[in-house]
Amino acid sequence: MDMRKDVLRTVVVFGSMNMDLSIPCDRLPRAGETVAAGPVMTNPGGKGANQAVAAARMGARTHMVAAVGADSFGDALVAALDADGIGRAHVARMAESSTGTAVVLRSAGDNRIIFSPGANRLTTPATVERAIEALVRTGEAPVGSVLITQGECARDATERAIMCAHAHGLYTVFNPAPVMDLSRDAWRAVDLVCVNETECAELTGIEPADDASCARALAALTELTGGGTPVVTLGAAGSVALIDDEFHRIPALPTDVVDTTAAGDTYLGALAAARAEGLPLYGCLMQGARASALTVAREGAQRSIPTATEVLAWLKVDDAALFADDAAPGA
Repeated sequence: MDMRKDVLRTVVVFGSMNMDLSIPCDRLPRAGETVAAGPVMTNPGGKGANQAVAAARMGARTHMVAAVGADSFGDALVAALDADGIGRAHVARMAESSTGTAVVLRSAGDNRIIFSPGANRLTTPATVERAIEALVRTGEAPVGSVLITQGECARDATERAIMCAHAHGLYTVFNPAPVMDLSRDAWRAVDLVCVNETECAELTGIEPADDASCARALAALTELTGGGTPVVTLGAAGSVALIDDEFHRIPALPTDVVDTTAAGDTYLGALAAARAEGLPLYGCLMQGARASALTVAREGAQRSIPTATEVLAWLKVDDAALFADDAAPGA
């Protein structure tokens, strides 16, 4: 794949757009129990939109392919894309459905999420294929650009997005969250699959608890994709990846955890932005780790996602030093 620096590549995200209703509480309620909570925070979210915002704030040209309802939540989500300069020509407004909504319960730095997909499930395979082909045809998504998609939209549309993008020379990143299995042909079109511990166990049957079990899980994910790069995020333990058959552990940066809601999405969006820039994969994973470390120190979904400038300032290093130690371990 051509990853030359002189090609202006793009991140294309096909995925969910939700309005998050985030509720802090001292502890999560048990069945049948009512627990008092703090103020409700309304925040643009959705895995797809979060990943697009993360990519854009890290400096990537970014386009969103999605659907929202013709309602006030949909208006707010589209306005949020505009605020970050994200292309939304392929974001449909669906009068027949409400906008996707997520209720996020937050306690002790952790979260539990209930998701109502709404318009997210209405994008058809033909619609997503037309959107990707239009971006390719107009030069907005040249060869070497990156597609990210997740598990919050319809399976047939998700598969078509992956296979169409791969056929046009885009680097495909699949985040099966919530867990979504794919057809064999779609899995073979995945260049990088990224899962958390729970998703890893569900897809592979292996709990990634230590280096040995992580290595087995990564091998199973590689087999599933037919050779794609597997990445497993491990929360405070960082992440692990298999790059060119070499096991890598990427540490999490120390930070005060406030809200983990958008941590994984920030990781992926920042990773995709780095890949579109032409960085080697290890450097992409490091960029994801650094951006997500700043995200978890803030409240909310999209409001917590940092810019590249904020990440650099937080690390107190210049741009050259940021990736100086990242290029050697893998391509």
